Amino acid sequence: MPGKLKSIADTLKRELAVYRRVLAHKRTPRLAKILLALAVAYTLMPFDIIPDFIPVIGHIDDLIIVPALVILALKLIPNDVIEECRKL
Repeated sequence: MPGKLKSIADTLKRELAVYRRVLAHKRTPRLAKILLALAVAYTLMPFDIIPDFIPVIGHIDDLIIVPALVILALKLIPNDVIEECRKL
């Protein structure tokens, strides 16, 4: 189990580095940059749209909103830009 957690953490760290490079890339569309910034901001906000103390629904919003913003942003970014940023 600890090996699996380390693997997940390493993958997350690599992906965050790729997203950082994608944000800085000159060919990344502005809307994609805004969506990624919103995903990061929502994750770091000290409050939620739906408070976490509400059972189930309070945590589901975090599991839906952030990935949805990231997926939408990645669909707007040309594949060659993402691949170029992965290689760095």
